[in-house]
Amino acid sequence: MTDLFSPYKMSKFNLSHRVVLAPLTRSRALNGVPQPALAEYYRQRSTEGGLLISEATPIAQEGTGFPHVPGIYTEEQIEAWKKVVDAVHAKGGLIFCQLWHAGRASHKIYQPGEGAPISSTNRSISENWKILMPDGTKNNFSKPRALETCEIPKVVEQFRQAAINSIRAG
Repeated sequence: MTDLFSPYKMSKFNLSHRVVLAPLTRSRALNGVPQPALAEYYRQRSTEGGLLISEATPIAQEGTGFPHVPGIYTEEQIEAWKKVVDAVHAKGGLIFCQLWHAGRASHKIYQPGEGAPISSTNRSISENWKILMPDGTKNNFSKPRALETCEIPKVVEQFRQAAINSIRAG
């Protein structure tokens, strides 16, 4: 019988316990760039041999659907994530980046050129649900645009590049 505080070997990673920090959106990024408060947040929750899973981290600007979330698609973001990762590693912890694309759960204000969010469908999310805007107000989700089949490789490539960027960040 095991308990939460027993070690666990997860592939090449040796965890000292089974308590994992689940993803929690912190909104501690400006223009998609992690700020020092984000590094401090993850540092405070790090333990020797402990695992943290980052908040939802957009793979591209068009994958954003929430204000002040840290992306992983520009050099500036990668460099800022390195500071977060360094803070976690300094305490002996591990951190995995949760790669994210919001799909239709977005608003045109988060999209390049205020275009329609992309999705598997052109159907909007119900007006019973609201999206948080950058100024703290709530609004309806924007009507999405159904992704064309020929556009799928671009999104796959964004995920691939974001994974590479995450590895570069540590």
